Amino acid sequence: MASVTLDQRDRFRIGRVLGDSFAVIGRNPAVCLGLGLIFYAVPNFAFSIWFWKSVTLMEHGTPEFSAQRVTLSAIGAVGYVVLLSFLQSALMRVAIEDLNGKRPLIRDCIGTAFAFLLPAIGISLLVGLGVLFGFVLLVVPGLLLLGRWFVAVPALIQERVGVFGSLRRSRDLTAGSRWSVIAVWLVVFAATLAINFSLKRLTFSFGAPIGFFLSAVLAAAEFVVGSILPAVSYVELRRVKEGASVDELAEIFS
Repeated sequence: MASVTLDQRDRFRIGRVLGDSFAVIGRNPAVCLGLGLIFYAVPNFAFSIWFWKSVTLMEHGTPEFSAQRVTLSAIGAVGYVVLLSFLQSALMRVAIEDLNGKRPLIRDCIGTAFAFLLPAIGISLLVGLGVLFGFVLLVVPGLLLLGRWFVAVPALIQERVGVFGSLRRSRDLTAGSRWSVIAVWLVVFAATLAINFSLKRLTFSFGAPIGFFLSAVLAAAEFVVGSILPAVSYVELRRVKEGASVDELAEIFS
């Protein structure tokens, strides 16, 4: 894929990022949804069932706080962060391979996720805490920090510059395009809220277990979209800022 010309890379295009993100998933449904089901939906469903049964036992006189419940909750919280970071990295690998015209393989994507697991967790925690603090202040600072660090994990995976180097790289790439980046996130976030609101009652109309399962599958699909989006945004920002083609971006994996 040849490098784009200057007049084609003058700005970050929201429509192209959204279109390319869904196109990546559409070309690789088995890989994307398979990863989402294995590393998100199944653990989410298992934890939801355990929590539901735990609440039911509490209603029948079981102590609200027990050493076992606290321990399992702590393990679940840590595992949740690890799995999300792992899955996000694997899906970003899917995106860059697809945009390079290659066929993403689950084994390769999992290997990449393992290689970058610890720094990806570090970035996720730093970004999460920073954005949360920004939202607590006045919402807008949180959005700005989200836009500033939106492509930190793709930068980590593609350029291997470490945790803080990836945050700086994301800051530089998003400079001048942050409101467009934020707009991309807001569009997907609003669509997610609308889908969840409209389907929540339907998913649980079949009973709690089936409802938890359908909710977990829906959440996994939403997470897949949310993970592909930063990778596609990273490629778009590289085009806008540096005129880099997807071929050039993928050379780091050769």
